[in-house]
Amino acid sequence: MNPPSSPNSMDSPTTHQDIVVGLDIGTTKIACIVGQRNSHGKLEVIGYGKSESIGVTRGVVANIEQTVQSIRTAVEAAEKSANVKIEVVNVGIAGQHIKSLQHRGQIIRTETEDEISRDDVQQLIDDMKKLKVLPGEEILHVLPQEFTVDGEPGIKEPVGHTGVRLEANFHIITGQTSAAKNIYRCIKRAGLQVDQLILEPIASSSSVLSEEEKEAGVALVDIGGGTTDIAIFQEGIIRHTAVIPFGGNAITDDIKQGCGVLKKHAEALKNKFGSALEQEMAQDEIVVIPGLPGRAPKEVSRRNIAGIIQARMSEIIEHVHYEIKNSGLEGELIGGIVVTGGGSQLRHVRQLFEYLTTLDCRIGFPNTHLAQAPDRSLTAPTYATGIGLVLLGFEDENKSNGDHSNDSIQDETREMRIGPRKFLQKIKDFFEDELPE
Repeated sequence: MNPPSSPNSMDSPTTHQDIVVGLDIGTTKIACIVGQRNSHGKLEVIGYGKSESIGVTRGVVANIEQTVQSIRTAVEAAEKSANVKIEVVNVGIAGQHIKSLQHRGQIIRTETEDEISRDDVQQLIDDMKKLKVLPGEEILHVLPQEFTVDGEPGIKEPVGHTGVRLEANFHIITGQTSAAKNIYRCIKRAGLQVDQLILEPIASSSSVLSEEEKEAGVALVDIGGGTTDIAIFQEGIIRHTAVIPFGGNAITDDIKQGCGVLKKHAEALKNKFGSALEQEMAQDEIVVIPGLPGRAPKEVSRRNIAGIIQARMSEIIEHVHYEIKNSGLEGELIGGIVVTGGGSQLRHVRQLFEYLTTLDCRIGFPNTHLAQAPDRSLTAPTYATGIGLVLLGFEDENKSNGDHSNDSIQDETREMRIGPRKFLQKIKDFFEDELPE
């Protein structure tokens, strides 16, 4: 297949089957990333577009029309940048409605002489999907942790074992059906189709974490504008997920209130002059902010700004630390914490994480699997989710085209995408029945 035309080409955009598009619908921005694989298996970003996110609150669509317009703006910019026609996208799903729980299930096998098969494992997984959840919620995904065969625990791959009683621990992720429907409604009205709905911290993890870190044990913390998402891995498997209902926007609002400035000035103060450690700022460093029409400029102390940021960031970190403790894996996270997302770009945020949690910490940049990008800014943590959505799209494409006859059940248990076809099909059926074209 011929590669896409040069972004500078004047030819009309064409449709290419060898590209994958990730659409990150965030609280502060909507980013559309267009990628393709090179001959070495690395991701090449051939185009991107972004727009201000108007209509999304704390990761959830609050205004359909405004969100649709923002999506169109970002997608059109990406189409122009990559000179391709975008029709299908992988979309992230997040928000404080995302919840997780642990559950244990078992089945008693009747064919005791036969080896445990994939069908037996699938039956166990299907049973978990029948669990009762709160009204308006849906089980998005069931992730097996480890299996037990006839009382023998700690089995990662039960297929091939012989036994009567097959048990497993499961990590189950739920979300509001209405939130997923609203995402789908926005995508459809923007003239696009959804391939996959993917939990955003899972997408971020695919772009910033190494397989060694996932195996050793690591907590990914994605600090977005409206929410802070957490995903904890151990032995290569996701063990715990959580969403904290505030992020970088809460810091901006605190600066706005504490310093008595406009929100746009508060955002600029945070990004250009902010720090997560008050003690790192000198007392005499002053920033001058333009005043309202007819009023004098306002002077703001950088140390005061840092104090406000540290107070809110400490609150976020304390919530993160609670979730890590709640997972029961705090003592097993050899890889420590990896912080990504826009909030990770604050000065001294890594040091504050290490001080408050006593765990090693690093900032996660989405360049682990990235070969090249048209703009260096795409390697910033703020684009971790968008690039991760593209990577998971290629991973799914490889599985769809490949031979699965020799795949192990461990590969299946490591599948970390949200939005199984069955759940997505329910949403598609809803719109085909309820919404006019």
